[in-house]
Amino acid sequence: MTSQYENISSDLLWECVRGNNAFLVKRRQAGGVQFSRDFLNLTNKHSRKYEGFVNERAIGLQPSPSASMTLTTKIAKNANRPAKAFQTATFSAATPARKAYRGIVNSTAKKGYRADLRAEAVARASAVKLSLRKKRENPKAKLRGRKRVEAEGKKGGALGEVLI
Repeated sequence: MTSQYENISSDLLWECVRGNNAFLVKRRQAGGVQFSRDFLNLTNKHSRKYEGFVNERAIGLQPSPSASMTLTTKIAKNANRPAKAFQTATFSAATPARKAYRGIVNSTAKKGYRADLRAEAVARASAVKLSLRKKRENPKAKLRGRKRVEAEGKKGGALGEVLI
């Protein structure tokens, strides 16, 4: 959704669409906070710096249905070719966190591709990785003190008879 004309700057495009666009989410209840649903927005803040559809270069991290994480980068020279406009890389759930972070940094910031989004990309990767974890069931709490003694006393244990 960048622009069909190469002579429009991204700053002008942002000024035109910052009040209303398909990705904008306005909330009056929280004091007029504005969020973004753009998949190339790492922080989900409605801001010129983070909006992917306005910038020529953008980074996005999303969870995949197959319990993995997908890194999407925008290719600037293919802005007018939607089928070739994005490059994706997938990190499986078995990939260690540090290896995934290193891969994200190496493929973006170290290559000079939006180095200003390095910390945001790693933070987003950490949040996505945490959300992909399977939750463990809490074990049943052990009875302690008097409740344990009473429970064992009902079962007829010798410990209950001694302490009571």
